Amino acid sequence: MHMSDALISAEVGVGCWLISGAAIAMVSRKLQALPSTAATPMLGVMGAFVFAAQMVNFAIPGTGSSGHLAGGVLLAVLLGSHAAFLAMAAVLVVQALFFADGGLLALGANIINMGVMPCLLVYPLVFRPLAGGARVTGWRWRLAVFCSALLALQLGALGVVVESRLSDLAELPWLAFLLAMLPIHLAIGVVEGFVSVAVLLFLYQLDPERREGAWYAPTRTTTRSRVLVAMGGVALVTGVLLPWYASSQPDGLEWSVARVIGRAEPDGSGGALHRVLSRLQKHTAPMPDYEFGRGDGQEGEAGSGLRAFRGEKSLAGLVGGALTLIVLWGVGWGLRRRSPVTPPASSP
Repeated sequence: MHMSDALISAEVGVGCWLISGAAIAMVSRKLQALPSTAATPMLGVMGAFVFAAQMVNFAIPGTGSSGHLAGGVLLAVLLGSHAAFLAMAAVLVVQALFFADGGLLALGANIINMGVMPCLLVYPLVFRPLAGGARVTGWRWRLAVFCSALLALQLGALGVVVESRLSDLAELPWLAFLLAMLPIHLAIGVVEGFVSVAVLLFLYQLDPERREGAWYAPTRTTTRSRVLVAMGGVALVTGVLLPWYASSQPDGLEWSVARVIGRAEPDGSGGALHRVLSRLQKHTAPMPDYEFGRGDGQEGEAGSGLRAFRGEKSLAGLVGGALTLIVLWGVGWGLRRRSPVTPPASSP
């Protein structure tokens, strides 16, 4: 669901940058107000997992399209809405800057669609009321996770349509675009819901004492090493091995645009800001679309080309996951330095 710059105008892109920037500032202030926590490693590991999971596209049977895990609700249930939003924003920044996955102008819109929607809207306004006081891992809780993940993806898809509509792209009729985007992301959302439930059940089995939203809780000063090791291993396998078997079909957004206009993107080079940011992204992204650029005739034979492609995807998953981990550890360390220190309890 990563929007390219071709789908958004400069005015809408800058507006989304301002909104997402304000959200990041607000969330950072709220996290700074928490007592110091040692749960930052979990923040980094889960961010690395989501980065890796977003590289693995699964085919949607009978459509010619594919989708991937977004992970916003999954992060929010584990980390709480604020830490989850910060993790998702870090993932999207790494993807845009280093892998040209999503445009730089559209980065603010992508943060809104995949960060604000699930973490700051769906989690507090939908998941929490649905889950209520239900037992964690119980059937009501599982249903709340599934429905919230599904709804978050639908709202994100709707956000893409609204942002494109506000950009006044004459070549992309908004109603036809809407009727393509929502159904395909409904199918993707079903998979997102099941995967989110499965990952959460796996983690809660490893650490039954944890409660919803408590993996970044200020009252918990330790993070269980077995959970970190297990989730780090899952992130490594997801980022290094699973991309070998990922679908090469266009994702839901690309499929929807092509279905409406017959091409993956609208024509037009955009304005000056589009061109400046496009040139900047070419310099910052050494592996656009998670592979090294090649000139004509450099692919070699089909077999060796396929092996090279798979190796590049694995390398991108490893490097991207590590970058996300480092960024989030740095962010967590910075927030902890500015957070209030909880004084030790006095002896009776």
